[in-house]
Amino acid sequence: MEVIDLFSSQRRHPSGYVHQLEVCHVERWGLAVECPTPQAPEHDVEITWILADLGLRLTKFRPRNRHSRPSPSTLTAVTIHRDTRSWATTDLLLGLEISDRGRPRITRAAEFASAVATGAIRQSEADYAFQTVHRTLDEVSLHRSINQWLAYRGIFDPW
Repeated sequence: MEVIDLFSSQRRHPSGYVHQLEVCHVERWGLAVECPTPQAPEHDVEITWILADLGLRLTKFRPRNRHSRPSPSTLTAVTIHRDTRSWATTDLLLGLEISDRGRPRITRAAEFASAVATGAIRQSEADYAFQTVHRTLDEVSLHRSINQWLAYRGIFDPW
């Protein structure tokens, strides 16, 4: 379970690793987080939006070179628990990858299936992830870009 502490602007991973966040604020649609990635040669910031009502984590990396081709956006099914101090997400593995000019494609299906088969993901969580990702796949497929899908969902913030 990944935990984002709003007051200290930190992201704690299950491994125990802690990232200081550049941006961490609650929006009407969920939580916006930006985390520097100094160890990554191709990008300098990971931008994550937790879309609370949709049960999704949206992730994109900002390239170091502004002339570089943008990396695909990733939508991952998550469970979300929040209180006044923090947001916690549990990754349900199944997700979508959406390039700026391509069709969305389902990702991590084999890892998801293995986690369900071994009981690492409960059947109720698996059903939720499957329904969430397939509903999102249908919606994103109807729109020309991730930004148009976000606008359809009432999210007009710059991405």
